Amino acid sequence: MRVITGKYKGRKLVAPRNAARPTLDRMKETLFNIINAKVVNAVVLDLFAGSGQLAIECLSRGASRAILCDNSKDALAAIYANFAKINEKPEVIYGDFRNCLKALRCKADIIFVDPPYKSGFYGEVLRLIDDCAILSDDGIVVCEHAAEDELPMSLGELACFDNRKIGTVQFSFYQRSKQ
Repeated sequence: MRVITGKYKGRKLVAPRNAARPTLDRMKETLFNIINAKVVNAVVLDLFAGSGQLAIECLSRGASRAILCDNSKDALAAIYANFAKINEKPEVIYGDFRNCLKALRCKADIIFVDPPYKSGFYGEVLRLIDDCAILSDDGIVVCEHAAEDELPMSLGELACFDNRKIGTVQFSFYQRSKQ
């Protein structure tokens, strides 16, 4: 695992012990080809952050702030180790995604949602993002999930505007529906 571009390009990152599936470089490249225009000066929220690699990739590409959330001590250790490699201090909310979303005191421009596959959390997370009104007006939510899993096309004010399948993984992109 490494940072693929930007000011931290090439930095090797560590995965948490017992990590199930970090986002692979090929998938990160596809993802950032889609969202790159939104990254500069963005406030990023990385739920289920794991190693923190998506937040670090955003900071490397010019995001102004990254907030990470995870409830695993192994993930927390990996996040701190990876942020040390880029000489930055992570902004971490340790705990359950529900508490993280309720505790957030700012709006996010990009929210990454990557819970354990088959967890069934996607609908609940999207509903909470909508209910807590933490997504900026032009913000996007990026859900990484198993390709065979179907996520809702809309939930509250959030509507899916794009899906990209890469092998066995799919990214679903949400934004506020334009009324």
